[in-house]
Amino acid sequence: MSTIELRELIISQLANIHDATFLRAIKILVDSKVEKEVYKLSDYQKERIRSGREQLSNNQMITHDDLQKEIDQWLNTK
Repeated sequence: MSTIELRELIISQLANIHDATFLRAIKILVDSKVEKEVYKLSDYQKERIRSGREQLSNNQMITHDDLQKEIDQWLNTK
């Protein structure tokens, strides 16, 4: 299937979808390919990324299961 055929098929299928949440998710995906502007990070975001990378390199991480347990404990104390 060519790119043009695939695009036309997707467009015709999208015309029959009425789920707003799904369509918003598709819009985000499409916007990410269409936008030409480079996303600019704030200084705070850059610092959080740097900090996260440093924690990762120092093996300061938590498994998803352990994090879920911490969240469950926190929610049960409120």
